[in-house]
Amino acid sequence: MELAAIMKDKLNAGDNVVALHEGVLLQGWSPKAHRLLALVERNSSFGLFVFTTSRNPPQAFTDLTINFVVPIDNDFKCDIDSLSAESNSDIYINLSARNFKLLMGMDSGHETNNFFNELSRSMELYLKNQQTLDFQWLKKYNTNDLDLELGLMMNINGDNTQNNIITANMAVSENDIPFPSGTHTLSSRESVIQRQMILSEEQYTNAQNFSIYIGTWNVNGQPTMSSLNDWLICDSEPPDIYAIGFQELDLSKEAFLFNDSPREEEWLQAVTKSLNSKGNYRKVSLVRLVGMMLIVFVKNKHMDHVKNVATDTVGTGIMGKLGNKGGVAVRMDFHNTSFCFVNTHLAAHVEEYERRNQDYHNICSRMIFSNFTPPKTVKDHNQVYWFGDLNYRITEMDAISVKDLVRKNNFKTVLEADQLKQQHRAGNVFKGYKEGSINFLPTYKYDPGTNDWDSSEKNRAPAWCDRILWRGNSIKQIAYRSHPNLLISDHKPVSALFESEVKVVDLTKYRKIHEHIMKKLDKAENEYLPQVMVDNTEIIFHKVKFMEPQLKELTVANTGQVPVQFEFIKKLDDSTYCKEWLRIEPFTSFIDPGEKCDITLEVLIDKKSAYKMISGQDKLYDILVLHLEGGKDIFITVTGNYERSCFGCSLETLCYLKVPIKNIPFGKLMELENNKSNFTSDPYPVPKEVWYLVDHLYRHGLKQEHLFEQSGLRSEFIQIRNWLDNGTPDALPGSVHSVAEALLILLDSTSEPIIPYNLHATCLSAVSYYSQCKQIISQLPERSKNVFLYLCAFLQELLNHVNDNKLDVKTIASVFGEIFIRDPPRSRSDKSSHTRTSMSRKKTNFVYHFLVNDQSDLIIGTSF
Repeated sequence: MELAAIMKDKLNAGDNVVALHEGVLLQGWSPKAHRLLALVERNSSFGLFVFTTSRNPPQAFTDLTINFVVPIDNDFKCDIDSLSAESNSDIYINLSARNFKLLMGMDSGHETNNFFNELSRSMELYLKNQQTLDFQWLKKYNTNDLDLELGLMMNINGDNTQNNIITANMAVSENDIPFPSGTHTLSSRESVIQRQMILSEEQYTNAQNFSIYIGTWNVNGQPTMSSLNDWLICDSEPPDIYAIGFQELDLSKEAFLFNDSPREEEWLQAVTKSLNSKGNYRKVSLVRLVGMMLIVFVKNKHMDHVKNVATDTVGTGIMGKLGNKGGVAVRMDFHNTSFCFVNTHLAAHVEEYERRNQDYHNICSRMIFSNFTPPKTVKDHNQVYWFGDLNYRITEMDAISVKDLVRKNNFKTVLEADQLKQQHRAGNVFKGYKEGSINFLPTYKYDPGTNDWDSSEKNRAPAWCDRILWRGNSIKQIAYRSHPNLLISDHKPVSALFESEVKVVDLTKYRKIHEHIMKKLDKAENEYLPQVMVDNTEIIFHKVKFMEPQLKELTVANTGQVPVQFEFIKKLDDSTYCKEWLRIEPFTSFIDPGEKCDITLEVLIDKKSAYKMISGQDKLYDILVLHLEGGKDIFITVTGNYERSCFGCSLETLCYLKVPIKNIPFGKLMELENNKSNFTSDPYPVPKEVWYLVDHLYRHGLKQEHLFEQSGLRSEFIQIRNWLDNGTPDALPGSVHSVAEALLILLDSTSEPIIPYNLHATCLSAVSYYSQCKQIISQLPERSKNVFLYLCAFLQELLNHVNDNKLDVKTIASVFGEIFIRDPPRSRSDKSSHTRTSMSRKKTNFVYHFLVNDQSDLIIGTSF
């Protein structure tokens, strides 16, 4: 019986075989695995079918098993290239689609040319007729018979399967399924099984739609309303999931300085009472940082399918510490799909879009859910919902023009000047995210209690500050709207309703596929060993500078026949797998046969490591051990040269340096740091670098609003650092906010804080008595005492201008309390949240004494 006739019996009526060809898989666990490719047509649409055969050639349609079916559409690609001489085939075929990648070898010749001519014709026909084509007929074919070799090449789970170990978060009982929890470290064999289960996910999951409500509101520090129904119950059917975000929940100094707020419970109760009563919800998690709060609720009936809940917070205020701006996030696994909800409040002011961009990137890089192995970041989720007061404004258009266009509902013209739209199009922020069409009035700024635009002296142009974006496949936005009837704030709340496709496990299919993988793995383990090739075992970083990250890439290629799990492991007697100044991403992963993994190595010398570099206690040198599970270890050396900087030096050393630090030989600098008796000249009373920064702030920043509260730009900090290190006749660069942050970073990077670590406990116990605090300062080493009193004198002058700069003494005392009385290394991690808050209050009170009292008796005899 001819193969075409056998194939026709295998297919549904009306589906026509256009071309057939045989090839050999060049990846997988079984060498020389034969596959049969068929190009099938129905109503001018085409699909590529991949078959295995129980007999070669097949004698009946029962000898054929369909492994995979892929439509010939926009996602489909076919690349042909020559093969290496060691292959038994003449040409190399790379077939790929959205969830499919197939590498095959074929003999060159007339039949092969005909097959790919037909394949090329089908791709051309799709481009001509794509608006009218329907691929529903392909869904009728059963592809549930697992083929592991092909499964190795199918990226079913999106980004999560790229270069990462996939920890399975199955919504099934561990008693029913031998599948370890994703929160534990797994053995190599278990990890391989999990990897293959993820790759085969479509074989044992069914897609179900769930509704997700996202709400965001900047409440401007106002007390809660009795009812939030106009905001939270605006759809006929109750959603399956609520994610509610607030900004400026509490504007009090207690919340700002110590993260304490009674408003948290008030607003939680208000939200809980206003959820759709037909839903019967349970709180999954609540996370708050100062005025940002995020609450996630799920219908009670779904709670058994919610797993691996985790939260994190990131403050993007000055030095990345203060939480008046930043983000809070909740992640969870719902059935077999991972979700991440991120609520953020980005930098304010019309002109500060670069600072907003910086805040976004800081949150992306620093938001880490560390109770997973490897730790998860925001991007490591199937679906991400990012919302909040993003604070992007309308530029290139005055307030009168904006209001006139908005009054005429001409939103399109105004949105062309929207900073978020502009920055998103340019690829500067939210790459990979989508936002629905905006057909509602700007959400900011209103006179509180009204629907009237801002009538204050600033007369701000209306803007869509409050936004909701999403990332991931199988998400459909149903609604995107504001809620103008809620009047208490200068912002209007915003909400969006989504229909989300979630993967739900079929336990029967799951068990069958799990068993099949186990058998395949048993066979593969007996036949093959892992083999990889590393493109470079000597990584060299040149001219590494303080707080300026530098990146290198390392490529690991799987040259063997089985999937490889690698991990960077600790050397004997080491506590971590790499030095503290080095970050490796990913530090553990899977690589399929024929695939590669690009590993990023990032060097960053920050305050924790700068002094060690200058004093010679550490150097840019490390040996990494790349361990292959079931295979050998590969050793990789990392070296580099660190350019000396005033950041990281001790106060004592800086006082003795009369020339820019770049003019001091590195060996001499190391000698001075380790032996102060080598100083031959008289020291400055305070370091010249501290004087330069304070003098600049004294001349240009006394009346600047939010000084020492608002962070600077990282690019400007680099310029300021270079200016201090190199010594240049040019004016000190950067805004006053960047200069203020540079001053704090300089003081925070010294080996010992201004008040030495050995007096830390003494200071905290003395805060109730000013006389005792003065006694501690009078006994400080001379240079430390000078710097302390010099800075306090400047801060007192700064506080003489509170009518202009809007600062208050408690805020300044809090910021400098953390600088003057720095916690000893590794002391914060073992303290409870309550203890840390209590210590912060005491530090604030200690510094407060010196900002409100006369210091003349301490200053007498001190020369500045």
